[in-house]
Amino acid sequence: MKAFFLLLLLLLPTTGLADDPAWQAWREGKALLLMRHALAPGSGDPAGFVLEDCSTQRNLNNEGRLQAGRWGDLLRAQHSGAITVYSSQWCRCLDTARLMALAAPQPLPLLNSFFAGRGDGEKQTAALVQLYSSAQIDQPTVLVTHQVNFTALTGIFPRSGEAAIIALPLTQPATVLARITAP
Repeated sequence: MKAFFLLLLLLLPTTGLADDPAWQAWREGKALLLMRHALAPGSGDPAGFVLEDCSTQRNLNNEGRLQAGRWGDLLRAQHSGAITVYSSQWCRCLDTARLMALAAPQPLPLLNSFFAGRGDGEKQTAALVQLYSSAQIDQPTVLVTHQVNFTALTGIFPRSGEAAIIALPLTQPATVLARITAP
């Protein structure tokens, strides 16, 4: 019965309280915040997709842009120091990361979508696990990616703008300390 209640607590969205153990682990560099990009209506990308041309991609709508800004507010409320932000190279992820206004996002191809055969999900996920195989990193870190990447790593099908705090060292499946709905 105790295990059931512990599992139930892990499945509930985090409250966002500063003393929450998951947030504390993130602040201490003992966990990552993995985030699906903010709201960009639709699925996949249109025909003619070109990575370097945002006009050929599915992009954030107004609600998605506001959602990204609220994420920035939430993360600044959780940590007043430097935060590292890595992002998929897709425009909707980079825009989410930029609009959070935490730090200049660093493009990380391992976070690129592999939906509809655009990448290699197994290799990208394994490489991400390898990249974060240490028990601690220097500062709080945010990874902005896509549903397929998030699901491959955690087994969770996230909504747009949803995040999870995942424990280090990274494993597959990742140890999810908390799920956070889009603010």
